[in-house]
Amino acid sequence: MKSVILSTHVAVSGFQQAQDTIIELCRTGQQGYVCLANVHMCMEALDDPDFALLLSQARLVLADGRPLCWMQRLMGHTSARQIRGQDLFLALCEQAQHHNIRVGIYGGSDSVQLQQLTDVLLNRFPRLHLAYRFAPPFRPLTACEEEKVREDIQAQGVQLLFVGLGCPKQEKWMASHQHLGPLMIGIGAAVDFITGTKLSAPRWMQKIGLEWLYRFSQEPRRLFWRYIKHNPRFLLLGLWQVIGHWWNRLVSRKQLGKP
Repeated sequence: MKSVILSTHVAVSGFQQAQDTIIELCRTGQQGYVCLANVHMCMEALDDPDFALLLSQARLVLADGRPLCWMQRLMGHTSARQIRGQDLFLALCEQAQHHNIRVGIYGGSDSVQLQQLTDVLLNRFPRLHLAYRFAPPFRPLTACEEEKVREDIQAQGVQLLFVGLGCPKQEKWMASHQHLGPLMIGIGAAVDFITGTKLSAPRWMQKIGLEWLYRFSQEPRRLFWRYIKHNPRFLLLGLWQVIGHWWNRLVSRKQLGKP
C-alpha cells in the first residue's frame, strides 16, 4: 500500500515488513533501487518533475522522516511507521549475514571513513559478506573510473548495494545504474552516524520529530538554507493535503448518505 505525500508515493510500511521485502528482493535477484524519503526529498521531488519521476520508478520508497509517517497516519494509515535509514542499514546487514547475501558499499567521505565503517560492521556482524567497498571522490568520475566501478560490483557478485552520497545525488546515481545487478538502497548520512563522524539525535528528539533541529545544531551553515527553503513549505502544503483528504472523505460520506 502507498500514500501520496505531496508528489511522492511513499509505501505504508512497518520496519519488519520493509526489512523482509528488501531481503526477499535480494534473495530473488531483483535489480532496482530503494529510496528513504524525508522532507528534503519530498520537496526536491515537488520542485523537480524529473526527480519526482525518478522516485516513482523506485522499487520502494519508505518514510525515513517522521513528518512523512505522521502525514500517513493523519490520512488514516495507522500501520505506518518511520523507517530510519541508519536503523534499516544495520538491520539489513544483520539479515544479510544470516542469508549469506553479498553486500557492497558505495559512499563515505573517504577511504578512512569507509574503513571505520567496515570495522564497525564486521565487529557487529562477523559473518557479513562485505564483498565491495568504494568511497568515490567528490568530483565526477571519469568514464574509465565509472567502468571500473561497474566491473568491480559485478565481478564481486554484489546483491545488496548501500549507496551513501546524500540526496538527491544518490537517488540519481542509483537510477542511472539500476540495471547494474544488485538491489540498491540510498542510505544518506547513515555512514556518518554509524562511524560517529556525526552524532545521532537522542531518541526522545527522534520520537517527537525534532531530529532535524538536532542536526541543524550540528551543521547550521550547511543546513540553514535547505531548512528555510523546504521545511515551512512542507508544513503548509502537508497540512493543506491532510485537510483536503478529510474534507473529500466527508463530502463522499455525505454523498453516500452516511452520517
